[in-house]
Amino acid sequence: MSDKFDKETAGARPAATVSKDDGPAPAAIKAIPVRHYGRWISAVVVLGLVALLVNAFATAEKIQWQAVGDYVFDSTVLAGAGRTLLISILAMVMGVVLGVVLAVMRLSKNPVTSWVAWVYIWFFRGTPVYVQLLLWFNLALIFPVLNLGPLYKDEMVDVMTPFMAALLGLGLNEAAYMAEICRAGLQSVDEGQTEAAHALGMSHGKTLRRIVIPQAMRVIVPPTGNEFINMLKTSSLVYAVTYNELLRATSTIGSTSYAVMEMLFVACIWYLVITSVFSIGQYYLERRFARGSSRNLPATPWQKVKANMMAFSRERSSTV
Repeated sequence: MSDKFDKETAGARPAATVSKDDGPAPAAIKAIPVRHYGRWISAVVVLGLVALLVNAFATAEKIQWQAVGDYVFDSTVLAGAGRTLLISILAMVMGVVLGVVLAVMRLSKNPVTSWVAWVYIWFFRGTPVYVQLLLWFNLALIFPVLNLGPLYKDEMVDVMTPFMAALLGLGLNEAAYMAEICRAGLQSVDEGQTEAAHALGMSHGKTLRRIVIPQAMRVIVPPTGNEFINMLKTSSLVYAVTYNELLRATSTIGSTSYAVMEMLFVACIWYLVITSVFSIGQYYLERRFARGSSRNLPATPWQKVKANMMAFSRERSSTV
């Protein structure tokens, strides 16, 4: 019985076998990529609009482009750029330090400190920076004399200089935003980290300094960098309190030389240079703090250039 079954199965032809009489084998499928004509049309339209815009500025008769090159390294402009950088850094330092304090106060279980921090953030986030600068600059109308008892006493006009008004207006306003950024960073750290630190006998302040804040920096650094870039541009508002920063310096030259647009272009060039330099620094700072959360860090621009150059040299040597 079994021998008969084996002979029948051995003599049977498999169903998947294809004989020569079944016809030629099917031709290979040739994949044709989809042509995106809309992308090419939109690219041409965008490039055309950009070319028209560049041509409009380049051929404008009332713009003397030579004046831009003559004044871009002028001593007055360089001094204004230095003051812009100075007031931005000092205001940012004040905002970060005070923002950390306000964030800790906001997260405190003490209702008084938490409420005071909330009111501070509510006021400075709810009023424009321009208005705050004018309030500080005209503070002598309310307090003619600054009297701190035996420590210090002077006329408010002499105390509230344009530099001091600019520093307080920018720094205190920035502290409100940094408080929210720091609060989000502190809350991003798992509560188990704090509980473990307390179990080891660490105080609340020591836990913040050594456990919570170092881990929260990964969340705090990126928006802080963006805030500083924004601070560099917001510093132009101190023009209202007669602080001689970059915009005021270029505007003064423009009003005397009748090169108003040219000097505005000079200001734009320096703002772009300063923000670009600090944007590069922000990139490397974020990359450093990302080491604890990412195993494979993204390549830096210089590493990408080196990799492309090595790949190009290998291809060239292989062809030779």
